[in-house]
Amino acid sequence: MRHSEFWQLADAVFGPEYARSLASDIVLSDLGGRSPVQALDDGVPPRDVWAALCEAQDVPEDRRWIDTREANRRRR
Repeated sequence: MRHSEFWQLADAVFGPEYARSLASDIVLSDLGGRSPVQALDDGVPPRDVWAALCEAQDVPEDRRWIDTREANRRRR
């Protein structure tokens, strides 16, 4: 997973505005007490950051890997 894919999923699952705020503000023990943004900046694989964020936010498994193209079309 690339960083861009992480952000596409985050935007699709949480909404663009909330995704940015959430990824900057929430501190996760699974990420060593870092926010998702800090973890990404520190080189943690985006897939691991995504999994930790989804787990912390109780995102159901079937929504974690949604088709971002379809989700973005529904938002427009």
